[in-house]
Amino acid sequence: MKPNPPTPPAKSRRRILIVDDHPITRYGLVQLLNEQPDLLVCGETQTAQEALNLLPVARPDLVLADITLPGKSGLEFIKDALARYPDLRILVMSMHDESVYAERVLRAGGRGYIMKSEGGARLLEAIRAVLDGQLYVSKNVSLSLLNALAHRRSATAGPRPGILTDREFEVFQLLGQGFSSRDIAVRLGVSPKTVGTHRLHIKEKLQLRSGAEVLREAVRWAATQQLV
Repeated sequence: MKPNPPTPPAKSRRRILIVDDHPITRYGLVQLLNEQPDLLVCGETQTAQEALNLLPVARPDLVLADITLPGKSGLEFIKDALARYPDLRILVMSMHDESVYAERVLRAGGRGYIMKSEGGARLLEAIRAVLDGQLYVSKNVSLSLLNALAHRRSATAGPRPGILTDREFEVFQLLGQGFSSRDIAVRLGVSPKTVGTHRLHIKEKLQLRSGAEVLREAVRWAATQQLV
């Protein structure tokens, strides 16, 4: 039997920081990544704020982050992290539908988006692509983004959540999931008045006539996403 090749020294392996609020998921990712000869987990955490505190210590080459995190969303984390470290590469791995979130992640400065359902081999492909300076999304998302650039939807096509800001979109999504304005305020760490302002902007941008229509449209939209 041939001996196993020696493991490359840690300094020659690319450093990955994992940000996910599920301990089992983090454990699995640590095992997968540390088994790779070119990758090394340099830290793991469950919140965006803890990740921001870890960045100067862990010095990652890439951050692998979920989109849904306690306290601060993955989109906010991307923006905050890149404000401090503009060259940082961030890949989002999430269970949420890529057709809804991938473009927002790229707009926020993330370098890629991959669904958790894709599996380990595809995840490693995405990580190495981003580390090599590429953007990574699925072929379906690539086609969708190209089509969106070539053929913008008509303004008369009905309410389009894509025109909302990231924070407005979060409020819209949570409304559709059945959260009250007070619950949303607590979840996002803002005042109920701020949530009310976001709801007003949502109503205006989606050209809806009342707060009740905003709620109905949010619930309808949320239901369609569950069918995707």
